[in-house]
Amino acid sequence: MKKHILLLFVVITGFFKVKADEGMWLPQLLESLNEKRMQSLGMKISASDIYDINKGSLKDAIVSFGGFCTGEVISDQGLLLTNHHCGFDAIQNHSTIDKNFIRDGFWARSKAEELPNAGLFVTFIVRIEDVTEQVLSGAPQNLTESARQSIVDKNARQQLNLVQKESYQNAFIRSFFDGNKYYLFVTETYNDVRLVGAPPSAIGNFGKDTDNWMWPRHTGDFSMFRIYAGKDNKPADYSPENIPYKPKKSLSISMSGMKEGDFTMVFGFPGRTSEYLPSKAVEQIMKVNDPAKILIRDKALKVIDKYMRTDEALKIQYASKYAGISNAWKKWQGEVLGLTNTNAVDKKLKYEAAFTDRVNKNPALQAAYGKLLPQLNGLYEQIKPLALARDYYLETTSKIELFTIVQRIRALNTKRDKGSYVGALKKEIDWMTGFLNELSIKVDKEVFAAMMQLYRENQHPAYVSAYAQEAYKKFGNYAAWAEALYAKSVFADKAKVLQQLKNNPNALFEALQTDEAAQLVVSISNLYDNKVAPSLNEKQSAINQLQRSYMKAQMEVFSEKDFYPDANSTLRVAFGNVKGYQSPTGKNYEYYTYLDGVMKKYKPGDYEFDVPEKLRQLYKQKDFGQYAVNGKVPVCFIASNHTTGGNSGSPALDAYGNLVGLNFDRVWEGTMSDINYDASICRNIMVDIRYILFIVDKFAGASHLVEEMNLVYPKK
Repeated sequence: MKKHILLLFVVITGFFKVKADEGMWLPQLLESLNEKRMQSLGMKISASDIYDINKGSLKDAIVSFGGFCTGEVISDQGLLLTNHHCGFDAIQNHSTIDKNFIRDGFWARSKAEELPNAGLFVTFIVRIEDVTEQVLSGAPQNLTESARQSIVDKNARQQLNLVQKESYQNAFIRSFFDGNKYYLFVTETYNDVRLVGAPPSAIGNFGKDTDNWMWPRHTGDFSMFRIYAGKDNKPADYSPENIPYKPKKSLSISMSGMKEGDFTMVFGFPGRTSEYLPSKAVEQIMKVNDPAKILIRDKALKVIDKYMRTDEALKIQYASKYAGISNAWKKWQGEVLGLTNTNAVDKKLKYEAAFTDRVNKNPALQAAYGKLLPQLNGLYEQIKPLALARDYYLETTSKIELFTIVQRIRALNTKRDKGSYVGALKKEIDWMTGFLNELSIKVDKEVFAAMMQLYRENQHPAYVSAYAQEAYKKFGNYAAWAEALYAKSVFADKAKVLQQLKNNPNALFEALQTDEAAQLVVSISNLYDNKVAPSLNEKQSAINQLQRSYMKAQMEVFSEKDFYPDANSTLRVAFGNVKGYQSPTGKNYEYYTYLDGVMKKYKPGDYEFDVPEKLRQLYKQKDFGQYAVNGKVPVCFIASNHTTGGNSGSPALDAYGNLVGLNFDRVWEGTMSDINYDASICRNIMVDIRYILFIVDKFAGASHLVEEMNLVYPKK
């Protein structure tokens, strides 16, 4: 018996000690939860230097970039740094065949040349407050999900009405720990954000899909923007009269570099993680859902890639879409590999055994949580076929852009008799204009054929629409079906769709009743909405309720552990150390890469590994300026910071809070950190700030931008 107790203690403490520096921590809680640990790892500043509402702190230099990435202010003139892939849509929107900023890069030589970007914004966090007590007032744990959510929403609205903020500020409340905690965020959003500079994609996206999620990496994944404000330095809509924003805090830039073991910290807006799932959920992700989504995206990417490699105009049209589809496709492959190689399901089972043992030994815990885990894992088994049907529906239909057009017109049709219709129509015309500019019917036609084959053949027949089955039987061939459908459908005529939207939208609404493409979309959507979604939502609601209880139970049962909340696109701090790693196959990886490695990968004229002539000349002449170390230009490095999507563009900070790099990726085997962080292989990838400055200064000749920055040498 003593032997078993000792083994259990080792297992439990192992969970907590191995993962000591795992986590995406709320900045306002660093002082109470993390400051001592961070300083023991080498941090030289205090928690109040990171987050403070009474004076300028690091948080005042960090922004949510467009709501999908992170950026940071790097000068007292509002100069903003983020990833190339975060700024890619803006770069693409300004690109033409004649001025191809994707291929050639772009650099504003003065503020007058900086390019505005409609719809692009950045958001600062002013302060964060705990409002759990107010939001959960009158909402006991045992209510149904819908009843509980109704009370929570009402309380949250009341709380937002009471918030003290300036007229130009906003506020929102977000759920944490699966609805066990709630925090209020007061924010400031600036809507005039202009493109300042971006390297050519041969630098900013060097290695493209082959190197994506991989290490060693040699990508200069950065772009630069500038925040503009009104004359009072407050948020203002775009105007030529606006002036560069004067920040409360801008980041100093360290030229000292990093060595193995150095403390590093990533500050940003991570998107989504699910660290506290039960074993059955992790197993389903690994064996069912991820493999299905990988297969679907693989088929779509092969079609798009074929056209992009042979047509420069199509390459521009589809570059952003291809990157978006490819990113998750490759990430899911790494996730499956990582979960498998680190025995993630077995670890969850051991954790659950430890949880169950503690619960069973405590009568109060037994009464509250004794049946919780079996019920939760049982529901995941029940939801499996429905979740697979959901993935096939969402993944296949979302890749067919003809379907997107139909669904947008359907949504607009529902607003026809409402007061909001005129405004909605104007917005739809603007949106559709941009969408159709980036659509090739011949590409979409082939994507349709590939997606409908998977939709029809790779899932249970009960989840395939009867209309789709009958339509296919007329042709017996997916390519022939696509040719006929696209030839007949008004929604596949780009010019007519736009012309009728502007002059006679009722004609499009009427076509929804007779057009074969519309009928196919309606059939597929109705089957999902009527046969899959109700059962799926019912089971998911029950899972959500039990997951909230399970989250609460974990924090009570393992009270000695500091828990961090899952990522939900709110401001977080991750910390760790610069270090290499050993892959599951036993290969050792160093923590730094250099410009030498770029040249070793160089393939003249290659889509992924070409290198611009000027960069090759700088390398040949060893014209590195102040940015080299012992004659070598550092390019990228890795560390053990816990990051995810949304952390793209996040600053990598040194022990003093200086900018040393720009986060842009994770190593492939470690992408499963969204579900199961493992310190042995989870590494985030960062561009070294000296490589960024080298490209800006020596390659682009934009030294005026470097002159704006505050360069420091802390190790000297």
